[in-house]
Amino acid sequence: MTENPFFRPSTLVYELPPFAEIREEHYLPAFERGMAEQLAEIAEIAANPEPPTFDNTLIALERSGALLKRVGAVFDNQVSSDTTPGVDGVDAEVSPRLAAHRDAIHLDAALFARIEELYGRRAGLGLDEESLRLLERRHTAFVRAGARLGAADQRRLRELNAELAAGASAFRRNVSADSKARALVLDSAAELAGLSPDAIAGAAENARALGHDGKYVLSLKNFSNQTELAFLTDRSVRERLLAASLGRAARTNGPLAIRMSALRAERARLLGYDTHAAYVVADETAGTVEAVDALLARLVPPAVANARREAVELAGAAAADGIEEIAAHDWAYYAELVRQSSYRVDAAALRPWFELERVLRDGVFFAATLAYGVTFTERPDLTAYHPDVRVFEVFEEDGGSLGLFLGDFHARASKRGGAWMDELVTQSRLLGRRPVVMNNLNVARPAPGEPVLLSWDEVRTLFHEFGHALHGLFSDVRYPYFAGTDVPRDFVEFPSQVNEMWMVRPEVLANYAKHHVTGEPLPAELVGRMAAAEGFGQGQRTVEYLAATLLDLAWHTVPQGQEIADAEEFEARALAKAGLAVAAIPPRYRTAYFSHVFAGGYSAGYYAYIWSEVLDAETVDWFRDNGRGVRESGEVFRRELLSRGDSRDALDSFRAVVGRDPRTGPLLARRGLA
Repeated sequence: MTENPFFRPSTLVYELPPFAEIREEHYLPAFERGMAEQLAEIAEIAANPEPPTFDNTLIALERSGALLKRVGAVFDNQVSSDTTPGVDGVDAEVSPRLAAHRDAIHLDAALFARIEELYGRRAGLGLDEESLRLLERRHTAFVRAGARLGAADQRRLRELNAELAAGASAFRRNVSADSKARALVLDSAAELAGLSPDAIAGAAENARALGHDGKYVLSLKNFSNQTELAFLTDRSVRERLLAASLGRAARTNGPLAIRMSALRAERARLLGYDTHAAYVVADETAGTVEAVDALLARLVPPAVANARREAVELAGAAAADGIEEIAAHDWAYYAELVRQSSYRVDAAALRPWFELERVLRDGVFFAATLAYGVTFTERPDLTAYHPDVRVFEVFEEDGGSLGLFLGDFHARASKRGGAWMDELVTQSRLLGRRPVVMNNLNVARPAPGEPVLLSWDEVRTLFHEFGHALHGLFSDVRYPYFAGTDVPRDFVEFPSQVNEMWMVRPEVLANYAKHHVTGEPLPAELVGRMAAAEGFGQGQRTVEYLAATLLDLAWHTVPQGQEIADAEEFEARALAKAGLAVAAIPPRYRTAYFSHVFAGGYSAGYYAYIWSEVLDAETVDWFRDNGRGVRESGEVFRRELLSRGDSRDALDSFRAVVGRDPRTGPLLARRGLA
């Protein structure tokens, strides 16, 4: 299949994948050849008759698998961003084979022997800091992948990894299919009363795109509390929408979650850990499950107390409508009413000030220029994987080229819910590659000819995901193993959370928050009320997040051999034990659609968001109070942290910026928990 575009490096700028040439039928042959090529490269490294050196072992390993990495990056993106039944079929077939391929490398005894020998005499190799870290981190990865296990245990490990990979693929497909099937189809605009006119028009356009002409469709976001719940005045519609969200994939993914939890527990014991959570956290910045538990235990009681105080306020507003008890589908609606009454901030009425194009160019890009000096030029001549996707070239302050940024902002039936960042080309000085990164959001498409207006939460999401993009764009490491966002899971959210601060910086907000028709800036007194209103609802937001976090840990602290009969019963018991069984506040994710932990890389790691927020809150204070200007501060943050990837210890990078170890005080104050 010589015409397969994956079989040769891309000749486009920055090695942007040649999307115009790529077809579904190219994936499987490219995966098969890519795996075969890398295994041949590994065999050559392992069989090298020369004594192991850093160059003939570690550098050779870094250079291996070029074809597999090319096809994997493009395919992983398509599975998430623009899937088809054919792509899903390839995913189901390839996922367990890729797991077996990774095992074939990590469990290659001759290869590990070379790495082990180098590791044993690492102090005398004369390696620079990044090279020494590569040797140490690669050695750790092989040990954690089972390289020291006996033959029988390695055989069982391969079986576990293959079944878990297949399970993750199935979990992802089940969530996607049931989320589409449960989209709420409504017959009339009257049922959408309370939504803004542009949101109602978007629901009509969504219905048309999904084959429901003349109706209105609310597609489900990946989290529990759908954003429309804050505005829909029809209580029965709110109830139906939340029920559709909470019930997703329960029949298929409940049993699958039980099975995956058991498999992960068995694998952890095989590798010498009491639980899967202990295995995961041992290689993160937290270090131990006990450290995570200590932070969460400090947060749960005040968060629940805050939420209960909020509930009293909501009950007063609900009583005016004759509602005696706030249900889960009521919470967001009455919270919004209280917010409007107490702070005179109407979230729906703010949307005209947040037009996507202006937020992107005059907000997100403007803040990046302000802090880091980079600029962005759209490249319509470059083809992406879908017509929705826009390509921007990124330049340094001196005009030098940096990389490419792709923005895929709109929801569609072929895209999974949520928002995320990914890398299509990973930066590496060793390989002479510069970064190609992308952001995905799920903003509803408006009616033809209408502007794309964002909610305040969507503005936050855009800034957040662009923080991940900057982490990838600013990567400046030698070895691809360390590049960009390949940092500990409980550190990776830190730079993206820091980037959220720019959305409310006065000089940035004033630059982008302008009415899309009149150009009128967001009134200054409204900005003040918005800032005051930010604190309201922290109880509910913290409780729903902590509930998901502790649910994740509950699933992954189950020891090997403990049987679970029913996923929903297990979930209920776990939340009750954690003190988070608040009926009116469901977890941000329930088990059956918790793709972060059962189909993504966050198993036993969803705590990462709050752990990273400790660092984020400290860094926001540092940007404000360090006595430097914004541009100088941005340069320090870029040089000492964003550019480093995992080429040095993550907390050492934090210390190089802030000057000390992190403290929890700023986080507690921000969340109203101090």
